[in-house]
Amino acid sequence: MTTGAAILGALGAVAVLIAGRRVVLLGGLVALAAAELLLARAGGLNLSTKLVAAGIAGFVVLVGLAALLRRARWLVIPLAAVAAPFRLPLDFGSGHRFYVAIAHGGQLGRLLPLYVVLAVAAIALAWDSLRGGPVLLLRREIAVPTAAFLAFASLSLLWTEDVGSGRNLLEYFLLPFAVLVAVVGRAPFTERLPRVLGVIAVGLASLFAVVGVVEAATHRLIFYAHNLQVSNAYTSYFRVTSLFRDPSLYGRHVVLGIVVLVVCLWLRKIDLVPAAALIALMWAGLYFSYSQSSYAALFVVVLAVTLVVGDRRGRQVAAIAAATVALVAVGIAAAKVAHTSVRKATSDRSRRITLTARVFAHHPIAGVGIGGQPRATQKLATHFGPLQNFVSHTTPLTVAAELGIVGLLLYVAVLAGAARALDAVRRRHQALGLSLAAVFLALFVHSLAYSGFFEDPITWLVLAIAASFLGLPRPAPIPTPVVTEPREAVPAR
Repeated sequence: MTTGAAILGALGAVAVLIAGRRVVLLGGLVALAAAELLLARAGGLNLSTKLVAAGIAGFVVLVGLAALLRRARWLVIPLAAVAAPFRLPLDFGSGHRFYVAIAHGGQLGRLLPLYVVLAVAAIALAWDSLRGGPVLLLRREIAVPTAAFLAFASLSLLWTEDVGSGRNLLEYFLLPFAVLVAVVGRAPFTERLPRVLGVIAVGLASLFAVVGVVEAATHRLIFYAHNLQVSNAYTSYFRVTSLFRDPSLYGRHVVLGIVVLVVCLWLRKIDLVPAAALIALMWAGLYFSYSQSSYAALFVVVLAVTLVVGDRRGRQVAAIAAATVALVAVGIAAAKVAHTSVRKATSDRSRRITLTARVFAHHPIAGVGIGGQPRATQKLATHFGPLQNFVSHTTPLTVAAELGIVGLLLYVAVLAGAARALDAVRRRHQALGLSLAAVFLALFVHSLAYSGFFEDPITWLVLAIAASFLGLPRPAPIPTPVVTEPREAVPAR
């Protein structure tokens, strides 16, 4: 069953992303739907009569919503942007009577609001195609490397060392994100969308920050992982999660709002006073996450944005600040290593990196398969521990271990294609292009110490928004008037 799902997922991802014809797009959507069903069946989904009836009723509702969305297709992008961060507290599995139930103990579920938006948008896109609408080609620098990476990741389920984790990654993340790029990338892009997206980014980050500050004041978390609850009970500081289950994931989303606001501030798209107030609010919320990876991502992106669009004094201050922070960081790191081991100084990251590198060395070509890195790393460890203690938390290393050199090259190709596409957006719309680039850079830097780059829907949403914007027809160039010199009068003969 997983073999068929892997093959259908690979074919479907390629088809929906490179499709320029109706039959290819529709075939790809059908293949992805079939792959999702097979993955759910492999995970224990039992197609009982009640569940099938509920599925049919749900599909009818989705079709009705798609009929409404077809009248305002420009809403696809903002709806996806609003829904992307949220995870409803629902748990899926064969142990529940209807395969889904309310999660307990502060746990969060999957990206259910985003799945609903994507399903409705996919039905609307298929509907338009069946009615004879044109199938837009996605930008090559986005479509080709993305399709290749997703296809290879799907096929790696055939040789993964952890089928359960690999199935979860495909079912709940990578295959839905293929649909995200396909439908959002083909959605219409209106003139007011850059402002709408900016408001959404800053508004969501402010909301998360407010909830985080309230949690810090009350010392009560809404959502959390069990290990965080234990950690907070035995440390002098209290880490908050806001509407997420992990402080670093919460910090990442607050950073995204701050960097968008910094871009708008440098480009004078917002006044200084409201911008400063919003940044102060978001920084307060970010502070209580105590997420070092989020702090680092924020510093790097603000520095990069300042160097690109800042004035001369701003660039000088940024350069001095960067040098100062680098020297201080080196000093602190040296002091920690001098008084303790490297493993303790890096909060066990050095051990994870070493073990993950050994996994890559043992499987250099195609890796251990999607989701297999923690299990493979656990087997190489001299001391046994919970599987979560062997997650590398470093996206490039995780990709290298799970997908080998082939996957690593495809990962680089995705980054290179994203850089080209975002630069093309910047040349046509500076504020939008720089904001998308800042968000993408923040996600990349954060993933170097926390992982979760390809599992974050915002990564794929940035690519999809860029593809949608670049699908707009280029404005016609204004012709340069030709100035002709007056001719001297020729005397009559």
